[in-house]
Amino acid sequence: MKVAFVGKGGSGKTTLSSLFVRHLALRGLPVVAIDADINQHLGAALGMDDDRAAKIPALGAHLTEIKEYLRGDNPRIGSASTMVKTTPAGTGSRLLRLRGDDPVHALGQEVNGATLLVTGPFEDDDLGVACYHSKTGAVELYLNHLLDGPGEYAVVDMTAGADTFASGLFTRFDLMFLVAEPTRKGVGVYRQYVEYARDYDVAIRVVGNKVQSEDDVDYLREHVGDDLLVWLGQSAAVRAMEQGRSGAVLEDGNEAALGRMLAEVDAQAKDWDAFQRQAVEFHLKNARSWANRATGEDLTAQVDPEFRFPVAYAG
Repeated sequence: MKVAFVGKGGSGKTTLSSLFVRHLALRGLPVVAIDADINQHLGAALGMDDDRAAKIPALGAHLTEIKEYLRGDNPRIGSASTMVKTTPAGTGSRLLRLRGDDPVHALGQEVNGATLLVTGPFEDDDLGVACYHSKTGAVELYLNHLLDGPGEYAVVDMTAGADTFASGLFTRFDLMFLVAEPTRKGVGVYRQYVEYARDYDVAIRVVGNKVQSEDDVDYLREHVGDDLLVWLGQSAAVRAMEQGRSGAVLEDGNEAALGRMLAEVDAQAKDWDAFQRQAVEFHLKNARSWANRATGEDLTAQVDPEFRFPVAYAG
């Protein structure tokens, strides 16, 4: 299953995504964690020291190699330079298996039972000449070509705000967890996400964070309704983890919330035809709006109308 954690800056999105990844890994479930936030803190949240986290090869810095691998011998993609972030898989493309033996997963590092991939930080050389979408494009390509099976999880810590909607990236997930504080700003982001995702059948569940009282829960229920799945309160264990102390045990209520989140992920139905159909839809939009002009080619021709994901293999 492909899972995103989204929300406004400071909501606790990275903390919640790291707790969910830990929850999966502790149960022996195969999980790839992807840090796609402009502030690269997921490695530290998973317990990795700063020096090691800083040395993880960035997906954004290896984008050409990733494209060369994924395009395989797809005759519709002439070169890596004409492969853009929305390019969908087609006949001849190389599909990825979660934590597989391939050049993409080889860029990851193991941390506490999970494989961590990172988009890479926003560098000084990027200032004024690039946007962060050039780095999250590697994540979109990864998800477009990932054949994830039952009981396998790709968990993406997205950048804060609505950047998820800058391309078709928001349709690549089986479920999006929107982390919301019980504040006007917190629920305001929820309304924005729901509005953007309205026409695309994107599953969004709200995870309340920094909840201190029943009044906070009532506030979230009032503003997000049935989309409120669970909520987590203040946690001494999380504070200990953030301070680098080992051996912290999450409180029963917070642990139960993570279990409920996992059950909700597992309850989502896979629709591979819809997954590919939406990939094609957004690729055509991007091709016509900017990518054809940027590459000098008609990228609508990259769409393979006969391609289907091998869902029997995917489960």
